[in-house]
Amino acid sequence: METVSPHPTVWSREAGLQEKRDVWQALKRGFRGRCPRCGEGKLFRAFLKVDDACSACGQDFTPHRADDLPAYLVIVIVGHIVVPLALWIETNYSPPVALQLAIYLPLTLVASLVLLQPVKGAVVGIQWALRMHGFDEANPEP
Repeated sequence: METVSPHPTVWSREAGLQEKRDVWQALKRGFRGRCPRCGEGKLFRAFLKVDDACSACGQDFTPHRADDLPAYLVIVIVGHIVVPLALWIETNYSPPVALQLAIYLPLTLVASLVLLQPVKGAVVGIQWALRMHGFDEANPEP
């Protein structure tokens, strides 16, 4: 049985002439906490709360869907830094376990908190650049 989508995709010349969005530039701007479109306005109104719109260009950020991806990416990044460091220190120096915990736990916590906002900004920037989740003006999601 075939399913018919309620909104068929219609390709036209105007659809192909949309503004170009550079993924790397949007990623870098988002990582810095700036609007992925203009690079001037702030992306966040609080630590992890994305602003409703850019104060400089008016880009609407309400359709973003970062969800849990930034947290997963931060876990992977911090894990790839802390675990090899811990293994290297353990094999070469064998410090006491209490000292290791006193070093690795705060290091993991601080690194995670430092990276969480930039990674979330980069995810929102990529979503904007790839026209995901309502960032496409020609085909907004309901």
